[in-house]
Amino acid sequence: MAALTEDRIAQERQGRNFSRPVAADKKIFLGALVCLSATGYATPGATATTLVADGIAMSSADNTDGADGDIRVDVRKGTFPFKNSAAGDAITIADIGSDCYIVDDQTVAKTDGATTRSIAGKIVDLDAYGVWVEID
Repeated sequence: MAALTEDRIAQERQGRNFSRPVAADKKIFLGALVCLSATGYATPGATATTLVADGIAMSSADNTDGADGDIRVDVRKGTFPFKNSAAGDAITIADIGSDCYIVDDQTVAKTDGATTRSIAGKIVDLDAYGVWVEID
């Protein structure tokens, strides 16, 4: 592409809010952990090794009767609380600063479940609200 020869107005995006096409046969609830599948479509968080954590659903999206991309979901990146896993996979304050892993669309775990889970993000805190995870 050639260099500019006149002024242009550059668009800006803060990099926190996105609208993602939803995968076929998926329902995403408001507040759910949203992931991108291997094909790039939004899907609720689940135990799988091919997901990329994308953020939190800022709206609900029901594509259970649709094809890939028929509808979109609004997603926000940031730091959000999730439910803590149980037993040996429970996250403690000693895990702050470490990665955590996706169990489902509202739960994170300390381990990758013997290589069955994708990374949710970085653990930044643990309190009465849950495990605070940074998703970027």
